[in-house]
Amino acid sequence: MSGRHRAGGAYEIFFILGIIAISFSAIFIRWSNAEASVVAMYRLFITNLILLPFAWRHRHEMLRLKPKQWGLLAASGLLLGLHFLLWMNSLRYTSVASSTVILTLQPVLVMLGSIWLFKDKINRMMLLGMGIAVVGSILIGSGDFRLSGSALYGDILSLLGTLTISVNMLVGQHLRKDLAALPYNFWMFFMAACSLGCYNLAMDYPFTGYPMKEWGFFFLLSVVSTLFGHYLFNWLLKYMNATTVSMAILGEPICASLLALVLLGEMLTGLQLFSGLIIIAGVWVFMRHRQAR
Repeated sequence: MSGRHRAGGAYEIFFILGIIAISFSAIFIRWSNAEASVVAMYRLFITNLILLPFAWRHRHEMLRLKPKQWGLLAASGLLLGLHFLLWMNSLRYTSVASSTVILTLQPVLVMLGSIWLFKDKINRMMLLGMGIAVVGSILIGSGDFRLSGSALYGDILSLLGTLTISVNMLVGQHLRKDLAALPYNFWMFFMAACSLGCYNLAMDYPFTGYPMKEWGFFFLLSVVSTLFGHYLFNWLLKYMNATTVSMAILGEPICASLLALVLLGEMLTGLQLFSGLIIIAGVWVFMRHRQAR
């Protein structure tokens, strides 16, 4: 076996590891009793503490940024903070399956933004895939509305969270042209955590007094879901194309729903399963024909 094939196999293993890691985030959030914004803040601050020794070694590169880059990093961090606030709160109202399946619309939204901002092209099959995915999202929303109004509210929060992370990715795409993964992730995580800290301060949420169990969930979210999930995918962008990496979002609802079934006892309704398959099929058609182009 050639070195290239061995390396390719290793990257695929890391890719699968990343999918499993981000799928655990919904479980850890459900287990935590702290406010979602507090969980998100400490998740990011702890991640930055882990990255700090590496950032210190590259401190000259970390600080040698242009004013425009600092401004875009602040915007990217604010968007990430909003994503965590909205999506993590959605898990308090709707099921893990519904919330994570709605996140699969992210590649479609990112592509629409790319068409608008970067003048990318779109074909009929991509439009068909988008249409199928939107129909699936409407079905999930209508099914959860019949279950309870709060479930529909959770779906809306998840959709808004998907919009914010999609814009975050578009800003990141622009920044990553001239910025390495470490300074981009470190400063984005830091600014997102600071924005969440300001929100928690305004809402008068406590910063201390949490039991060790809660700190354990904060730490697990930092290491498992952020470092082995989000950061790992950013690292893989050097070795796999962005289209392939973005396909990871299709695996999250499947893994997260299975984990919720085993660890939380959440059963999938027939409509959730059917709607989820429609969304995944629509996004797959969209990405398949995007990749073919």
